[in-house]
Amino acid sequence: MFLKDVETHEGSGHYAELIRRSRGQGMPPMGLWHLLAFKPEMTTPLAQFTQAVMRGPSPLSSGMRELIAAFTSRRNHCVF
Repeated sequence: MFLKDVETHEGSGHYAELIRRSRGQGMPPMGLWHLLAFKPEMTTPLAQFTQAVMRGPSPLSSGMRELIAAFTSRRNHCVF
């Protein structure tokens, strides 16, 4: 990650806990988790929006929406 202050910040909330668990299991945490844990009061609405888009009512299944997101990420050369 290019934002060392964000990556080393001891955050609070759900994503900070995911980071701690991931590290506890010897696995590197996803970079996005650091951003979401850095200022949860600002990023929580974004996470809620994302969940609503990906999991809320839709003519497309959640799996199909995940597949579209993965395909788009790949086309954009994003390793997400």
